[in-house]
Amino acid sequence: MTDESLLPCVEQEPPGSPDASVIWLHGLGADGNDFAPIVPQLGLPADHGVRFVFPHAPSIPVTLNAGFVMPAWYDITSLDARGQDEAGIRRSDRELVKLAQRENARGIPSGRIVFAGFSQGGAIALFGGLRYPEKLAGIMALSSYLVAAEALENELADANRRTPIFQAHGTLDPMVPFDKGQATLDWLARHGWEAEAHEYPMAHQVCLEEVQAIGTWLRRVLKL
Repeated sequence: MTDESLLPCVEQEPPGSPDASVIWLHGLGADGNDFAPIVPQLGLPADHGVRFVFPHAPSIPVTLNAGFVMPAWYDITSLDARGQDEAGIRRSDRELVKLAQRENARGIPSGRIVFAGFSQGGAIALFGGLRYPEKLAGIMALSSYLVAAEALENELADANRRTPIFQAHGTLDPMVPFDKGQATLDWLARHGWEAEAHEYPMAHQVCLEEVQAIGTWLRRVLKL
């Protein structure tokens, strides 16, 4: 696999020798620069070995946004399950897998990789992580929701049945309503996953308390 076959990424190398990776997917209309400034706020040890990889989604027309072209992991035609672009979801999942395989090739085993994302990016992190055939260190979904649930029913990977999941959502979120996050938690519980759930009085965003909780979780799942 050549780098040309991968999505372009913003990468932050750790101060110590890399021994873990977080692949963090942005939300609709953003890009890989969106969450890069958060890393210093996570409170990781000064000599941590975590590489952060922030890929850029391709720019595509988004039906729900009047067909405007913008960075997106998949098209959205409506806000209900019937409006989900499964072909686009699977295409982005394949890109996520390629990025994970590159980390493997750079010496990071799957068990030291976290799939993470915000909103659309969190949806892909969940979809990909629950299906991934090798054990991951963790899955993180921020202000997000479940996609392609019917397909997932038949594609869940036993390798990640006990993989830690961090889920956070704003109770005032007008873009991805809080009840969609709750429905995702309920679905995970019905299918045997336990997620560490956090809620905050905020809109479609992240807050400092959430960032600190993410740092605590990362330190735990990556044994930092």
